[in-house]
Amino acid sequence: MKIWAKKSLGQNFLKSKLAVHEILEAATLQHDDSVLEVGPGKGVLTEALLEKTRRVIAVEKDDRMIGLLNEQFSSQVAQNKLEIVHADILETKPEDIGLLAGQYKIIANIPYYITGQFLRIFLSGEVQPSKMVLMLQKEVAKRIVGKNNTADHSAKESILSISVKAYGMPKYISTVQAKYFSPEPKVDSAILLIDTISKNFFGDLPSTVAIKTINDKEKKFFELVKKGFQHKRKMLAQNLEIPTEKRTDIFGRLGLNEKVRAEDLTLDDWKKMYGALTN
Repeated sequence: MKIWAKKSLGQNFLKSKLAVHEILEAATLQHDDSVLEVGPGKGVLTEALLEKTRRVIAVEKDDRMIGLLNEQFSSQVAQNKLEIVHADILETKPEDIGLLAGQYKIIANIPYYITGQFLRIFLSGEVQPSKMVLMLQKEVAKRIVGKNNTADHSAKESILSISVKAYGMPKYISTVQAKYFSPEPKVDSAILLIDTISKNFFGDLPSTVAIKTINDKEKKFFELVKKGFQHKRKMLAQNLEIPTEKRTDIFGRLGLNEKVRAEDLTLDDWKKMYGALTN
């Protein structure tokens, strides 16, 4: 049965064996791994995952694909190696499908338009994966990597890149050209790895009487970052409303130019700024 991609769901089916291989390599899959695959589509990646791991949970929103996947992988479903869940991933809690914090990996070819919300849900949630390997729009992947992309010395940070780096280590794996999808999207894609996912960064932030739990510090940290990026053309000190008499002292201690902008700060710089303004 011929199944056409739904534009409303942002579907672009991957057809590159090389890209599948690179995704598997980036995920460093072990036989006893549990994998949450998001958007299995016609099962090209699903088939490869089942050869590498003992358990795959595939969440698919498109009801047309459910019957196709169940028929194609009937033996693996019968053996409980594959569970096909008909659901919207943005409305699916990992704990509700039997996943445990830090004990599963996400592999996903997600529609471009849900990228931000998807990352927010699974990075900031209590049941985090240990790592993610995602197929994203190329420019979004580059923006997430930010200053880590040493090949591009003009790279800047953003709320998105700092938000991702606070939870894990993003790495740009490779570019996947539009021609390797059906239908072809208007832009190229990229494979992005987010490794060593945790909330350890927030646990290391300084505490106060009012801000002492990880959740408290997580909330306050992002309030600071969002405020810093509030007006892109303004200097960081202006956005953060640091009094003139304190600027020289604070920026001097942190080794930052007083005219620096938010996009020039690394995650470590933000950590130091948080500490300087919290104490």
